Amino acid sequence: MTRVVIADDHKFFRSGVEAALRAYGVDVVASVEDGDAALKSIAETNPDIVILDINMPGRNGVMTLEALRQAGDKRPVIVLVAELEDDALVAIIRAGVNAIVFKAGAELQLFDAIKAIKQGMRFIDSDLLDRAFSLASESTSESVLDKLTSRERQIVKEIALGLRNRDIAKKLNVTEGTIKIYLHNIYNKLGINSRTELAIIALNDASS
Repeated sequence: MTRVVIADDHKFFRSGVEAALRAYGVDVVASVEDGDAALKSIAETNPDIVILDINMPGRNGVMTLEALRQAGDKRPVIVLVAELEDDALVAIIRAGVNAIVFKAGAELQLFDAIKAIKQGMRFIDSDLLDRAFSLASESTSESVLDKLTSRERQIVKEIALGLRNRDIAKKLNVTEGTIKIYLHNIYNKLGINSRTELAIIALNDASS
């Protein structure tokens, strides 16, 4: 059974999410109202997935996610948003968020997000990723992705959308082996070794 920690300062909304998750067979091991309490609960319960509201008093969702990643904690994190400002979007993508779920219809989207995460994918709307990469490119005249070919940049975008190698191969009408070769070359050019790093490295570069 998937074990989760939820942090959201709106008790009524949080209770609804808890009930929906439990009905889905998810074990809610802790339900708290701010980022500091979330970090404490994560340390105590070691959940499989963390669900964070982006706006909370004190340590908000962005700061909590960043604290986890800075501590070397790579477990999947889902961020809940009612609306998403540009700087917050860039920050959570940079920090390696695994899913972004809007509160409108969150109960249904959360199930899809958890399913995607358990399959090793990300659950982030393609429009949000396009917006994030556009914001990053506007902040600098030089992008780390400039060293990649157009086909390699296309593969980077598909990886960021959570597609698997076989799905990318089908979309680009090449073999899965060809995609693996492209990825090997991309990793070497960028000095990375994971798909998550590949999805966020342009944003890291843009804000450095």
